[in-house]
Amino acid sequence: MMKLSKLWITIPVILLAACMLSAQDAAPTPGSTYTPKFHGDPARSDSEAAALAYMRVVMRAEVGFNKQYGHYATTLRELVHSGTFTQRMVNSDRGDYTVGYHAKKDNYVLTMTPKTPDALHRSFYVENDGKIHADETKTADADSPVVESHHW
Repeated sequence: MMKLSKLWITIPVILLAACMLSAQDAAPTPGSTYTPKFHGDPARSDSEAAALAYMRVVMRAEVGFNKQYGHYATTLRELVHSGTFTQRMVNSDRGDYTVGYHAKKDNYVLTMTPKTPDALHRSFYVENDGKIHADETKTADADSPVVESHHW
């Protein structure tokens, strides 16, 4: 009976130690409490993750729209019901970000501009090439560093 009681004490201690080591491995970077949503997630905050997710939805909708009509949507409203783009997504107020959209039939430019820019709220830029650019010091553009690429 003595060995069984030692086992009941030892197992919780081992589990606690494993949890503590796991928590240390997943510790956020100083000044940030953001947990990446997937491997290779370029976001630095939940606000950035939401802005990037919105951009991905628009990009997918544009690919579908272009395949169906032979050109890109000239307004966000045209994208409604293309892929998972909904009527609600036409609104340019996206929480901590404001959407910018300019398009011609052969290209589009989508920007996400933070209402309060800082290291955890960078601006983002993408064209139909699928390369998302980010900048924390100015409005992102085609010359800003690429943080994510898509090839649909």
